[in-house]
Amino acid sequence: METDVGVSTSEEANGSTVQKKPTVVFVLGGPGSGKGTQCACIVEHFGFTHFSAGDLLRAEIKSGSENGLMIKSMIGEGKIVPSEVTVKLLQKAMEESGNDKFLIDGFPRNDENRAAFEAVTGIEPAFVLFFDCPEEEMERRILHRNQGRDDDNIETIRKRFKVFLESSLPVVQFYESIGKVHKIDAARPVEEVFESVKAVFTSVNEKDD
Repeated sequence: METDVGVSTSEEANGSTVQKKPTVVFVLGGPGSGKGTQCACIVEHFGFTHFSAGDLLRAEIKSGSENGLMIKSMIGEGKIVPSEVTVKLLQKAMEESGNDKFLIDGFPRNDENRAAFEAVTGIEPAFVLFFDCPEEEMERRILHRNQGRDDDNIETIRKRFKVFLESSLPVVQFYESIGKVHKIDAARPVEEVFESVKAVFTSVNEKDD
């Protein structure tokens, strides 16, 4: 039953309502690259709705729904939540938002996520915003943000970097190969980074017009 939702979305997109197909921008970058801060600025300036796959999974668990209990149990057992489950949460949130412009933050985390998103929703991203930041700078920011925590936190941070490099970077490279990546130098101050982000959204809007 649920899969039909994805199919009908695709069918509509190929029919008369093609103009109403949502604009989706994937926002990727390592932990501490400043994605969240920049997403808030994009929402304010360009009217996008911002979704984080991680936040949606956490909200579903908190809701106590059957789906939420299944997700909680999988995470508790150290299993990876199936891509289709995450994609359907994103799709539901998009349908309920009343908007047609979305920033999806920290997703797709890997190639399987990417393929599942396009297969289930029938939507390809307009482009990918990649916040490129040196590991030392991301580490410095996270440690500064997490002051007062145990020192072994540095190990956790480095594990997150490693996962990002192994899983998410190939997604960036895939979209780069088809000319859909806008790389932003994220090591600069927030205001300077947002000037570059604004330039990307403005140029894309002009092309669409």
